[in-house]
Amino acid sequence: MCWSLKELIAPEPVQKQPVVAWGSAGSGGEEGAKIPDLSGEGWSSSQKNPLDVDEKLGTPQGLWTGGEMANPVPSACCVVLAAVVVVYAQRHSQQDSHIQYERVGADVTMKCGSMDWDAAVTWTANGTDIDESHLNGSYLILKKVDLTQSGQYSCYEGSSWHLKYQTYLRVGTPPKEPLLMCRSNNYPKGFYCSWHLPTPTYIPNSFNISVIHGTKEMVCEKDVFPKNRCHIRYLQLFSTVKYKVTLTVTNALGKNSTTLTFDEFAIVKPDPPESVVAKPVPNNPRRLEVSWQNPSSWPDPESFPLKFFLRYRPLILDQWQHVELSDGTSHTITDAYAGKEYIIQVAAKDNDIGTWSDWSVAVHATPWTEEPKHLTTEAQVTETTSASTSSFMPPPTTKICDKGAVVGSGAVAVCWTAGLVLAAYGVLFI
Repeated sequence: MCWSLKELIAPEPVQKQPVVAWGSAGSGGEEGAKIPDLSGEGWSSSQKNPLDVDEKLGTPQGLWTGGEMANPVPSACCVVLAAVVVVYAQRHSQQDSHIQYERVGADVTMKCGSMDWDAAVTWTANGTDIDESHLNGSYLILKKVDLTQSGQYSCYEGSSWHLKYQTYLRVGTPPKEPLLMCRSNNYPKGFYCSWHLPTPTYIPNSFNISVIHGTKEMVCEKDVFPKNRCHIRYLQLFSTVKYKVTLTVTNALGKNSTTLTFDEFAIVKPDPPESVVAKPVPNNPRRLEVSWQNPSSWPDPESFPLKFFLRYRPLILDQWQHVELSDGTSHTITDAYAGKEYIIQVAAKDNDIGTWSDWSVAVHATPWTEEPKHLTTEAQVTETTSASTSSFMPPPTTKICDKGAVVGSGAVAVCWTAGLVLAAYGVLFI
């Protein structure tokens, strides 16, 4: 069996979906203005493939697979017709499919291909019918479009649903002046420039950068990642001629540009020092030992030495203390508060040119503190034992004038005085 070209090309009836409306004309994005996802999901052909695959053998039905011999004439006919369908679909798509860029807030008018103004048509957005209130004859009118109205728009002829026109609407903005920065973190090898837009445009942008040194144009080799950066190699060191870098950004709605002019030395800025370590100094409660390494991107620290800037503070205070070091990659802090945790960072700079790097990753450290000692001397053990034993003994009972209990002349005097008092007391009662 073979299908006719008419049967293969004619699409099946399209099932209509709920009508999409953006509110009254000119509302420009009120509630209910959203349309389906911009990726175009939901757009798929409902037409069957004439070359159905045999489930058992994995080959198109009607083709000879080594078993029974199929009729070669209908099979060849089907293959030819299928090829015609593919070519027709490709040409049809190329002729009627477009991308249309519009600014946010603009009024947009779409024509239904070559259809007359008074022709009966149906418009869809991402496969959903558009309310007729947005039509002026066969033209589609969108008032004050916003980002939610980006998507695939299609126009069909009358009730036959023959596709007459299709476009992808992309709503966005022209680019603002780009932000450009150039820096040398590997002096004297070269420098790099990076850029970005201050606000998104929501449509594709292209960037073009030119670098001129005096009268010579230099090549800026673009990085694979990140894409918004390129590198320039120095052709001449210690040059007094200025560099001029111009960046131009362009999209379908407009373009903008910016220019930097600078000396070779002005853009030298190393990366922050690496592997910063801080640790306490044993038996020194006010000292911290800090060490670090040169940034790995700095190619020749022997010929182009770096100096360093150290800052530190206890966590309980907001004020930093600073130390500038002309050489070496270590320093001992001698004025730390005992027992207080510190935060420490280091920056780097070429000895003669450029600016300071950003601060390194912060590290934390606490000065050495003596561990508390527990009292376990022999005298304290004896005192503790004696005190605990005496608590179980009855108090002494000493008689008056007991010679064994009284010691010294003071005690004898007390004893005789007490005797005389008792004698006098007895005489009074006689």
